[in-house]
Amino acid sequence: MTDRMTPRQRSRCMAAIKGRDTKPELAVRKFLFAQGLRFRVNNRRLPGSPDIVLPRYKTVIFVDGCFWHGHEGCRHSRLPGTNVKFWKDKITLNMARDYKVNVELRRMGWRVLRIWECEINESTLQRLYQRIIGTPGVEEVTNAYDTSPSPTDLAAEPPEAYGLPF
Repeated sequence: MTDRMTPRQRSRCMAAIKGRDTKPELAVRKFLFAQGLRFRVNNRRLPGSPDIVLPRYKTVIFVDGCFWHGHEGCRHSRLPGTNVKFWKDKITLNMARDYKVNVELRRMGWRVLRIWECEINESTLQRLYQRIIGTPGVEEVTNAYDTSPSPTDLAAEPPEAYGLPF
């Protein structure tokens, strides 16, 4: 399938995509703030510059875009019909970077939570909140990356578990 936009239009469209303060991030932040949680945003001192940092709970949250972070099986993560190799490589490298950031943050003692943009709804946000405040027995918030193991366990997991080619 050919691209419906000219290269110039596509370039302008892709350049307009924001890396922070996206609608999904704002929805998560608004919910957490309404629950009484206070946080920092895009802390560049931490690996990966997490979208939300909750120092009191030693927790960081990443709101991952389905396309950019390779959400398998999601309708939002469909590869474009043109330049497929470029996009596969880009998304694979993004996933590898996410894995590396998870390991670095866990080794620093942070709890890492990731949520897919397509999964943001009231029940998911409630589970996210319960997970942050430490309510026992709460199921995983997302299947993006299970970051509950200890830092040594996480580093020992094979990258294949994260869909990475190496």
